[in-house]
Amino acid sequence: MIKPKTKKLELDMDFMETIIAYNSMFDTSYLTSIIDIANPIFFKDNDINIVFKVVSDFYRLRGVTPTATEVKAHLASEEQHNAFKRVLASFKTIDKNGNKDELLANTEQFFRERAVYEAIQTTIKDYSDEKKEVKATDTLDLFTKACNISLVDNLGMDYFQDIQKHIDHLKKVDQHISTGYSWLDRVLGGGFLTEGRALYVVAAVTNGGKSILLGNFASNIVKQNKTAIVISLEMSEDMYAKRLSSQMSKIPIRCLRDDADALNDFANDHMAEKPQGKLFIKEFPPKSVTVNHLRAYIEKLIAKKGIKPDVIIVDYVNLLQPTVVTGSSYTDVKATTEQLRALSYLFACPIVTASQLNRDAFKKDNPGLESTSESMGLSMTADVQIALWSDESDKELGIIHMSMQKNRFGLNSGKEAYKIDYDTLIIENMTEDFASSSNVKEAEGSIGNLLAGLK
Repeated sequence: MIKPKTKKLELDMDFMETIIAYNSMFDTSYLTSIIDIANPIFFKDNDINIVFKVVSDFYRLRGVTPTATEVKAHLASEEQHNAFKRVLASFKTIDKNGNKDELLANTEQFFRERAVYEAIQTTIKDYSDEKKEVKATDTLDLFTKACNISLVDNLGMDYFQDIQKHIDHLKKVDQHISTGYSWLDRVLGGGFLTEGRALYVVAAVTNGGKSILLGNFASNIVKQNKTAIVISLEMSEDMYAKRLSSQMSKIPIRCLRDDADALNDFANDHMAEKPQGKLFIKEFPPKSVTVNHLRAYIEKLIAKKGIKPDVIIVDYVNLLQPTVVTGSSYTDVKATTEQLRALSYLFACPIVTASQLNRDAFKKDNPGLESTSESMGLSMTADVQIALWSDESDKELGIIHMSMQKNRFGLNSGKEAYKIDYDTLIIENMTEDFASSSNVKEAEGSIGNLLAGLK
């Protein structure tokens, strides 16, 4: 039997004004939770507007809600006194023992709707004023703040009261999704955290392999019968699809057109064997979308396709448009990175992205965090930052190096060499033969350095 859809209950917004006024006057904890988002102009009832302003001003000064007598003491005019009487009389219609969770949910909805209404009115007024220069980013910020109003009622962990819950969590083994690379899985404690709450960054110089590694991550995730979303801010969807086709099917990129039948067979076999292994690729022009746009797109994709993403890959963070442009690359990139990391909480899956290393890194093996381009705020926010590098001789041997620049989940150091096939753009764990050739190259480099020191 199909259950009928539950209709969303409508709020009586006018009555909510009275409920909010009552609880603001008689519940300090409630007033504390709304004081930073409540604006007197949100109240259409002028009486409530007047009284709420007195109550909120008193709270900001004293840290508690005023008594009725204290409110009266701050009513300077007859109009204010009459407004206070009418507001007190309206409280008779309120059930004083309502559900607290319901109250907070309804209050949050009230403030969001009223904030959006005020944002619309402000926008109309601003754009109607021919003398005023209006920035689209300011308008976007106005609506973003209105839509993101939230009342947080979770007080966090009471350590000693919740000690058993804490111990149970310690005993719980974190679930991970393999990156496809044994060394990286080991230093990350198993791979990407399944439940998210983590931002992973791949850093390299221009043409250093960032997108290639991100594509390999996506390919490796899909092969595990999991769902990956790839958002490209640099390459077209067709170009990304071409790379991923080669990485997953092992058909060289230059041969994809001629081997289209083989590619089709691979895709059909994959869907039959790993039906949950889904891959979505979405292209946005660089510097054209904010993190909020990404959120809206992912939510729509989840709703329409009925999926749960296991990993979201964004190529790459520096090409996102900041929600608010300050002109400071440090501030803009840091804020954008923080917002991107927040998506890993919202969608409960890891977010993987990339960033540039600066010019100095071209000359370095194993570059450190100081080589991060544009903003160290990115490195400060990321949970993990991995560096990629290779020199000309590495490229001839088909070797690319990976090292750990920052790691909140394990060792903050270490490096590993990997085999890269430039025909298919596949990065793989090294075989013994490749590992030995890499060791020979490293040994030759060390000998060369020693001889140079003896001159």
